[in-house]
Amino acid sequence: MNEFGIKAENASLKSLGLGNVASALWNLEPSQLVEETIIRGEGELASSGALAVDTGEFTGRSPKDRFIVYDDITKDAVWWENFNIKFDADKFDALYNRVTAYLSGKDVYVRDAYACADPKYRMNIRAITETPWANMFIYNMFLRPTNEEVLNFTPEWTIIAAPGFMADPEIDGTRQHNFAVMNFTKKIILIGGTGYTGEMKKGIFSALNFILPHQKNVLSMHCSANIGEAGDTSVFFGLSGTGKTTLSSDPNRRLIGDDEHGWTDEGVFNFEGGCYAKCINLSAENEPDIFNAIKFGALLENINFYEGTTEVDFEDKSKTENTRVSYPIHHINNIAVPSVGTTPNNIFFLTADAFGVLPPISKLTPGQAMYQFISGYTAKVAGTEAGVTEPQTTFSSCFGAPFLPLHPTKYAEMLGEKMRKHNVNVWLINTGWSGGAYGTGERIKLRYTRAMITAALTGKLNEVTYENHPVFGLAMPTSCENVPTEILNPRNTWQDKAAYDQKANELANSFVKNFEKFADYANDEIMAASPKVSVNA
Repeated sequence: MNEFGIKAENASLKSLGLGNVASALWNLEPSQLVEETIIRGEGELASSGALAVDTGEFTGRSPKDRFIVYDDITKDAVWWENFNIKFDADKFDALYNRVTAYLSGKDVYVRDAYACADPKYRMNIRAITETPWANMFIYNMFLRPTNEEVLNFTPEWTIIAAPGFMADPEIDGTRQHNFAVMNFTKKIILIGGTGYTGEMKKGIFSALNFILPHQKNVLSMHCSANIGEAGDTSVFFGLSGTGKTTLSSDPNRRLIGDDEHGWTDEGVFNFEGGCYAKCINLSAENEPDIFNAIKFGALLENINFYEGTTEVDFEDKSKTENTRVSYPIHHINNIAVPSVGTTPNNIFFLTADAFGVLPPISKLTPGQAMYQFISGYTAKVAGTEAGVTEPQTTFSSCFGAPFLPLHPTKYAEMLGEKMRKHNVNVWLINTGWSGGAYGTGERIKLRYTRAMITAALTGKLNEVTYENHPVFGLAMPTSCENVPTEILNPRNTWQDKAAYDQKANELANSFVKNFEKFADYANDEIMAASPKVSVNA
């Protein structure tokens, strides 16, 4: 085996069963990884300087092919349901040996990195990737040790990503040829059959979602976070399309991170060292921070160029709607260094309610916050290709169900405990529709949403009166600076009040039905926050 690059003197791949690879290229600089990718014919430079690659068959995660090894650590702690699928320990060992045999005689790229910006919770990671651009993704997305730290680096977790290895379900115990398997005893994430880089990122996130709450009493969160000039921290939870990235980008506040954080007794910290942003319909006008971050060192995935050029056509979704870019967080100017913040003063749950039922802003009690957190609601507007115009409810526990090894109530109760201990304000923000459902009403204006968030951050909403929503029980402010009063109570924006009442009850029924699977685990305070469905509506 030939070895190149910088590494600790005692660092070796032999203990991982990879002693027979052709070459191990350790901790190459991004410029070297770009060069390797281009030489191998696996990517090209866009006009902005970013490296553009295709991830192959898979352009997104495959939740049904994500497994957790069933062993003494996980058997009684993991919530074994749709997203947490058992994998036999012996099958893992056999699959691991087949992957390492596949990599024999091939060049591999090794990257030492770490997760968690708080030194108390630092997790050292060694990633071995089959492609140079996947190694560049690790460089972009995780925290980067100094050269001195690399020379003394000891990994705690290992990622092995071999997209060219295709599993045989009959032999390997997988569902199909692709897989991502977490082994908490051996601290290995084994990925094969897929080149989608997000599997590596979310593998580590899933591991931290087990380790931090279960073993270290730290709440792990799928959220963005920023910090104001006065040192006040805010956290934004929300599913795709709710405005999480947009609303956490604020010229008056520094970005702590855009996706994954932990909350300790001292404050919050970013798990990552980069951003993984959607590119579809990206423009300099709508998302200047992301647009300007796409330069040399950024990694574009599954985009297309305008014909005859190397200029990215961000509206082209012929490969996938999930076009992506990863870049180190320092590609953005207005960031917190290091990526840590104080205990949050305000938490925002973002939902894009396409039914036009929920208020544009409401203040939650601890019980309501836990209920809404477990529910993780938003609504998606159906695609026009199916000829369907009715919105569809989407529930994702804790705004990140596919990444939660523990039962959602564990995370929710930790959130409620921290809310009470630190007197944190929790707000539900509807960035969706007002005056009617999608197709009838209008999308709530972004400037109104920003004004409501600003009023919450500056304490202006502490000085106003509130009224409770009759079905959801949410406390709605009766006035808010720079926001028309008439939109604050959603029922007032509907011409047909009876139609609103009916739609509110329909949505409440959806909440109640979705929550049935959690009811046996939820405490009385959480259950009391359930919407009150009217039998007469």
